[in-house]
Amino acid sequence: MHAAIDVGSNTIRLVIGQVCHDAVMPIRYVRHVTRLAGNFHPRRGLSRNSMNNALAALQDLAAIIEKAEVEKVRVVGTEALRRAPNADEFIALVNEHTGLRLHIIDGMEEARLSRAGMYAALDPTPERCLMFDIGGGSTEFILCEKEKVLFQKSYPLGVVELCEKHPQESQQHKRIFSTLDAVAEDMKQAGTLDTALHLKTVLVGTAGTVTTLAAMKMEMTVYDGLLVNNQVLNESELRILSQRLAPLSSDQREELPGVEKGRGDLIIPGLRIVLGILKHFDKKNMKVSDFGLLEGLLLDMAANS
Repeated sequence: MHAAIDVGSNTIRLVIGQVCHDAVMPIRYVRHVTRLAGNFHPRRGLSRNSMNNALAALQDLAAIIEKAEVEKVRVVGTEALRRAPNADEFIALVNEHTGLRLHIIDGMEEARLSRAGMYAALDPTPERCLMFDIGGGSTEFILCEKEKVLFQKSYPLGVVELCEKHPQESQQHKRIFSTLDAVAEDMKQAGTLDTALHLKTVLVGTAGTVTTLAAMKMEMTVYDGLLVNNQVLNESELRILSQRLAPLSSDQREELPGVEKGRGDLIIPGLRIVLGILKHFDKKNMKVSDFGLLEGLLLDMAANS
């Protein structure tokens, strides 16, 4: 039995589980919305309050892992820590107060692990798929044909960044579409854009924004990731949902079934990213994967045991 922790820009997540015949078997999930990238400063980096919140969450997860007596643990950090000038300070605090060894992974490694995790959830497995993973500080795109990765890259577009640095709707749309233009251009240069746009290429999304949208569609009062796997979201219902959410306050959104505390102000920017991806890649619907980076870590640990 192994444990994996993803120290994300918005959420810190733990999975304890095992891999049997290449199938991921999660036993326990725990997540804390800490907004590590909140009030991020280009020179000073992570705010003291954000680091304290994240540290408290990691202390809780470390205690859970200790009681579970797992064989191996991997703890990884993503975009917020990649950009933070004070990342080393935070890593030292985590090690001192929890005993956990936190490693920052680059965007390519994050994309690789996310692809492996998402792929494990898909049923049936598509011939070709364009995967995306929307985080608090970055979004990863991975284009696959069966087991072969045709394109993968991480872009600094995330829901926390949009919410805090680009609060106006027009600013968010400009930021989203400039990033998606860059994705399309990179794919064109790599000779993979036509494959991404192909009618039979399935669009697959993961991470908090996407799984929250699926949970809202299903009106989940208790979240169940296994039920979220392979749900289908279509563009028209997402636009209706956007109109429904827009006039509500953050607190009112968090009262709706499927929306966890701490995501009320982030769900609209995240929804705009999703709608932008659907439009940019000419897709009318997408599949949802609750699996992603965490499950990719479990698969990676199992393969290297």
